[in-house]
Amino acid sequence: MFDQPIVMIDFETTGMSPVMGDRITEVAALRIADGKIVDRFVSLVNCGVRVPSFITQLTGITQRMVDTAPCVSKVVPELLRFIGNDALSAHNASFDERFLQAESRQLGLQPGHERLICSLKLSRRIFPGMHSYKLSALSSSLGIRFQGSAHRAEADAEVSAQLLMHIGDHLGKTYGVPRIAPALLDRVNRVSAAKVPGMLRKEFS
Repeated sequence: MFDQPIVMIDFETTGMSPVMGDRITEVAALRIADGKIVDRFVSLVNCGVRVPSFITQLTGITQRMVDTAPCVSKVVPELLRFIGNDALSAHNASFDERFLQAESRQLGLQPGHERLICSLKLSRRIFPGMHSYKLSALSSSLGIRFQGSAHRAEADAEVSAQLLMHIGDHLGKTYGVPRIAPALLDRVNRVSAAKVPGMLRKEFS
């Protein structure tokens, strides 16, 4: 399906922006290779911050869970080693990459992934006209089932990985693409939905 591994990542956080002081509370990274998930890195994260009550209500992640979790100075270096220089993907990828970059900078580290692929943008281009592109609604529309609780990192990363593989399968069947390069997905992300069919037909005609 994909000709190189892709790591699907998902963070749970204390808020929407690291610029505003928000931090990560949980991470899941799942490596996709040969059309399946072949490896995973999952951890709660202790950044020494307060977990807002609305975040606990949304995710089920409590202050005690975070307080007893591995320290961010241990988790993030292990996460970066896990990712290596593989392509990175996430649903609404700019959100997760902002937190990855911010937490890495605080430790004097630099992520090494070679490119970023957004499954949200891909879905809008490959499946135009869906009523919603939120992960839960989109996965339901495409018949992809959550294996755990939504708004927990591993469950969200798992369904996002299944979504990305669904996209890969669709491209293979629709355009006769034998093996899909992450670079191609990156290029699809950069054009409008209306131009995608023509671009892919030209690419694989």
